[in-house]
Amino acid sequence: MAQTQQAEQQQEKEIYKGLAGVPVDYTAISKVNSDTNSLLYRGYPVQELAALCSFEQVALLLWNGELPSADELEAFEHEERSQRSLAANVRRAIDDLPLTTHPMDVCRTAVSIIGANDLEAEDNAPAENLRKAKSLFAQLPAIVAYDQRRRHDQPIVEPRADLGYAENFLYMTFGEEADPEVVDAFRVSLILYAEHSFNASTFTARVIVSTLSDLYSGVTGAIGALKGELHGGANEAVMRTFGEIGTPDKVEAWLEHALANKKKIMGFGHRVYKNGDSRVPTMRAAMEAMLEHFDRPDLLEMYTKLESGMAEQKNIKPNLDYPAGPAYHVMGFDTETFTPIFVASRVIGWSAHIMEQLASNALIRPLSVYNGEDQREVPA
Repeated sequence: MAQTQQAEQQQEKEIYKGLAGVPVDYTAISKVNSDTNSLLYRGYPVQELAALCSFEQVALLLWNGELPSADELEAFEHEERSQRSLAANVRRAIDDLPLTTHPMDVCRTAVSIIGANDLEAEDNAPAENLRKAKSLFAQLPAIVAYDQRRRHDQPIVEPRADLGYAENFLYMTFGEEADPEVVDAFRVSLILYAEHSFNASTFTARVIVSTLSDLYSGVTGAIGALKGELHGGANEAVMRTFGEIGTPDKVEAWLEHALANKKKIMGFGHRVYKNGDSRVPTMRAAMEAMLEHFDRPDLLEMYTKLESGMAEQKNIKPNLDYPAGPAYHVMGFDTETFTPIFVASRVIGWSAHIMEQLASNALIRPLSVYNGEDQREVPA
């Protein structure tokens, strides 16, 4: 009888696993234009922004709704560059974490401490949240760079106020100024990763602040969601796949074995794009420039063979993580650092969504359909 009632209840209500296809709110921040297969930031195609804008310009666009004037950009650059250093207790906390700690956990911990240091953390006024967003934007590269360097027993490299965001990020990580080609490819990747509508981590952030929690809590939760390989961790998984394959001549055999064993090939497919991730051509061009710059034709051959194999056998196209992984690898980033780079970029989108959520807030509290035991008595 109980099973019959449960079946009837489930027939009455349709379940949308993972909230697939369920609109939960409006957003003016970004959208995928299905007509042109383009990702738009505030109406601008992201590939055009990547070609023509600095990362700092894109940050102000996502936060404020419009591209900045020259004076606005100059003021923001000065503000951001003055906030790049980490507080002493943030550095100590990073130092106290074991070297076995995943870099995403380091980011999560550091952001929590930055929030704890902020005396106005609980103030959700728009101006205060924009201030917090700018502060995290400025400090996250120092967190990511410091963590990678400590794992190699290298001393911290202090930020330089005379360098742009992408250039300084690379300088703090590797201790020397990067070639202009590398800076440009890195800038492109940051812009492409900055925002993507109601993805899992962004929705997590919005759920958290819908309770009227603070921006730092929202970002901390978003970092936790991004860590998973079904979301941000896919770029790390791409390089692990390349490591398993070994050499280009082994791609076909590896793929045949992987598909026969129903192994999920990370870096391919996307929940939103049906005709291929619109960001891939721009990131692939940046990746190819890096593989040529660092003389790694073997990686390009492996990349191309696996991409072709997936298209032929599964008709699945790559997503942004697929070209981003090899690009970050040849730049010199540790594989485990790839997703923290994603954090340093996506914090712009997360904070923009947090502010949008709070501007017209409603507690996000979905329903569930119970399929457990009917009410019963506890045995005497």
